[in-house]
Amino acid sequence: MRRLFPVTDVTDETAAAEGAAGREWSLAELAAAYAYPEGPAPWLRGNMVSTLDGAAQHEGRSQPISCPADMRVFGVLRALADAVVVGAETVRQEGYRPARARAGFAAAREAAGQGPAPAIAVVSASLDLDFSLPLFSSPLVPTLVLTGAGADPERVAAAEKAGARVVVAGEGAGVDPARAVHALAELGHTRLLTEGGPRLLGQLIAADVLDELCLTVSPMLTAGEAQRIAGGPSVTLPRRFTLSSMLEEDGFLFTRYRRA
Repeated sequence: MRRLFPVTDVTDETAAAEGAAGREWSLAELAAAYAYPEGPAPWLRGNMVSTLDGAAQHEGRSQPISCPADMRVFGVLRALADAVVVGAETVRQEGYRPARARAGFAAAREAAGQGPAPAIAVVSASLDLDFSLPLFSSPLVPTLVLTGAGADPERVAAAEKAGARVVVAGEGAGVDPARAVHALAELGHTRLLTEGGPRLLGQLIAADVLDELCLTVSPMLTAGEAQRIAGGPSVTLPRRFTLSSMLEEDGFLFTRYRRA
């Protein structure tokens, strides 16, 4: 892993000492590189991967366009978060499991007042979810289900019976993104991470609640008709983000953009 941006004297000296290939960063170094900003306000970051031609998935899954370094960053981002916000379709397609505790982050999470692992917060209007899955039946910390006030009472009861905590974050059947962020913050989850999918990320962008995007650029081409990292209706004016950092390993770029 090499730091490409921001460029400093230390960056140049490190690159010269390590050579073009760099070295594998420790978990502590990655955690420092991706630390959340200080402050009580909620901070929502997204983490997505995209190929050179803009595909966020291959054959419906993101794993084929990822790499081991991307999965290390994925794990670190989860370990830093209070809660991971994910869409119901992604839960179904990716076979989501509960977040696990990681020994390397146990002391840091305890010092930060966090639980042993982040809570998974599933956004779903229909609650068309398999509540027998480990995500709901055996998480380390209770899974949250974000839905609207008009959700089917029977599905709400099924979620709660499975052990999930249902959080109302919308007046109708759907979820209001701004209200979802506020509801999670009220539960003490201010360091938020979303892993998509594209439809949910598009909704968060449209609602102007995304503060940061961690985008892995995969050196692959897939063609086809795969989704982009964000879908749904376009915004009135494009949102401008500023490059905060860029790392590289094996041709993969690990970029971090913050709202301008």
